[in-house]
Amino acid sequence: MTAPAPTTPLTPAERRIAQHVVNGLPTGQIADTETLSHHTVRAHMVSLRRKLHCPERCSLAVVTHRLLSANEATAPVPDTPAPDLSTEQTNLLKAVAEHTKPLDIARGANMAPADLCAALLQLLADTGAPDTTRLVARAHGWNLLTVQQTSTVRSGASK
Repeated sequence: MTAPAPTTPLTPAERRIAQHVVNGLPTGQIADTETLSHHTVRAHMVSLRRKLHCPERCSLAVVTHRLLSANEATAPVPDTPAPDLSTEQTNLLKAVAEHTKPLDIARGANMAPADLCAALLQLLADTGAPDTTRLVARAHGWNLLTVQQTSTVRSGASK
């Protein structure tokens, strides 16, 4: 896993759009909620993708992961406790958060591409997420995708 390039901070308007994306709203609903044109919302999306180093066709799940990892949006508070995921499901979750193309997701999860669809449907069912964007947002809320800090204890004496 490689670390994404540093992001450029979002403007307040982009941050509002980003929060709606993380909350799972489609472009039309974002436009209505923010009383903006669809064109303006799309322009903000292009700008925030550029600032996050996400290609134009990058999935919203990857965009959501980068927004939350960069602290440009806030993960929704989960309404259920974190599910007990298997190692395979955790690997799939991480792959969905980092990759867009199904073949790349399967490779990232270390699974056969033919098994991806069924495994992803099972992961969505086990987490109660309706789609991969909200799966990634929930996973951040459950701290399943956050980088864990490890502390190093040094002894004062060498042996």
